[in-house]
Amino acid sequence: MSDERTPTEPEVMEPTFWRKNGWSARVIKNEDDDGWAVEIRKQGLSEPVLISPWVMGRDKKNPKPFDATAFATFVKTASEVLDRSARQREQAMVKKLSIAWEGIWYEVRLELVPDEYDPHALLSAIDDSGATVAKHRVAANYKFTRDVANQWVRGGFSEP
Repeated sequence: MSDERTPTEPEVMEPTFWRKNGWSARVIKNEDDDGWAVEIRKQGLSEPVLISPWVMGRDKKNPKPFDATAFATFVKTASEVLDRSARQREQAMVKKLSIAWEGIWYEVRLELVPDEYDPHALLSAIDDSGATVAKHRVAANYKFTRDVANQWVRGGFSEP
């Protein structure tokens, strides 16, 4: 029997819990003070994407109920958090240098491949027209410096 979740869970719009389009927002007790917080989750992720303070209702002890505007704002903010996190992970996995040789600019890249059984990296050169000139598999701990990249380009992109 499969343990897969349905693509989208049913919508819920209650005063302290909303679920819509793969996102959920739940009011929780703020552990740091006497107030409330909102936990924003994306379907399929085990951890909350965002936890944010939430306001008291008119009685000054219970949380204010959700509305469509608040939910949309939280989803937008949580989406931006996920986008920034993905960009940071990508930047950590790819190193780039620009190298000029014989009148052509090359973008030399080292892309780490975090394979559990066979971690490695891909060393590639892309010319100023966007064409991949060379691509070689190298060790995950390949030393990637400007001097190494210059030598590789000037040496004709041979396998390191």
